[in-house]
Amino acid sequence: MAGVQDSALAIAVSNAGGLGSLPCAMLTPEKLRAELTLIKSQTGNPFNVNFFCHRQPQANIEREQKWLNILEPYFEEFALSSAELTKGAGREPFNEETAEILAEFKPSIVSFHFGLPSSSLLSRVREWDTTILASATTIEEAEWLEAHGADAVIAQGIEAGGHRGMFLSDDLSTQIERFALVTRLIEQIKLPIIAAGGISTAKDVADAISMGASAVQLGTAYLLCPETKTSQIHRAALKSEAAKETVLTNIFSGRPARGIVNRLIREIGPVNADTPEFPLAAAAVTSLRKKAEAMGSGDFSPLWCGQNAGGCREIPAAELTKLLAAEL
Repeated sequence: MAGVQDSALAIAVSNAGGLGSLPCAMLTPEKLRAELTLIKSQTGNPFNVNFFCHRQPQANIEREQKWLNILEPYFEEFALSSAELTKGAGREPFNEETAEILAEFKPSIVSFHFGLPSSSLLSRVREWDTTILASATTIEEAEWLEAHGADAVIAQGIEAGGHRGMFLSDDLSTQIERFALVTRLIEQIKLPIIAAGGISTAKDVADAISMGASAVQLGTAYLLCPETKTSQIHRAALKSEAAKETVLTNIFSGRPARGIVNRLIREIGPVNADTPEFPLAAAAVTSLRKKAEAMGSGDFSPLWCGQNAGGCREIPAAELTKLLAAEL
C-alpha cells in the first residue's frame, strides 16, 4: 500500500479491531518518526509497520539508456526531455537508521517484503519483543523465512495487487494462486499462515480461514476508503470496468507488481526485459506519469490493484473493517 496510504488508514483499521499497517518503504526518516508518533497518539491497539528488504541496485548506464530509448517517443509526445527527469519516489530497504527510529516506538508487529533484513538487524527488532511477519510467494520462500526467523508467513497469492514479494527467484512461472499456496504451506511449514491476494469480501475471508489460514491480509478492498491517499485517477479506474483486467508488470518500478492495464502496459509491457533494476525504473516513468495525470490521464500511472476489486467499497475504513467482521 506504499504510496496510497499513510497513518490515517492504519489508525482507522486498528481502532476498528483490525491490524492497521503503515507502509514505510517510501518514507523519509523524519516522516517515519512523525507517522509513528501520530499512530501512537491516536490508537492504543496493535499496529504493523511494513518495510522492504531489497538490495540497492548498482547503476547500469547502458541498461538505463536503453530504457530511456524505449520511452523516448512518449517524452517527445509530451514535449519532455529525458535529460531532465523527475526523480521518482525513493524506496529504501530496512537499515540501521530505520531500526534506530523504531527502537523509540517498539512496535508490536513488523512485517517485511522481499525477504528479511540481515540477522543483526533482525536481532535488533527481536529486542523489542516484536512479532515478525514476512511475505512468501512460493514454498521455498516460506521455508527460508521459517529457517531465518519469521514468526508467521504471509502467503501472497498471484492474485495480490501491488509488488510481488519474490526474493529467491525472479521467475514469474513460480508464482501460484493463493488457494494452492496456502494449502501447501499449511502442510509443509509449522508457522502460522496469513492468506493474501484477491481477498476483498467476507466470503473471501471465510474461504481462507476454512482452508486453515490463521488470518488474512487485505489491501485492495480499502483503496476507495476516504482515509487512503488513492488519487482520483486511480479511484476512477478502480470503479470502472478496467479494474477487471489486471496483469503483473515490471515497467513502473523494475519489479513485478499487479495493476490495472493501461496504455503503457499495453504498448511496452506488461513485462519488459529492458527495465532497470528495482526501483531505478521509476524515475523515467514518473516524469511521464506526472505530465499525463496533470492532463487527467492514468495512461502512465501504476494503478495497483488485486484481482478482486469488486470488494472495494467507498466507505470509511472503520466501517468496512467492522462490516467484514459482521458479515463473516
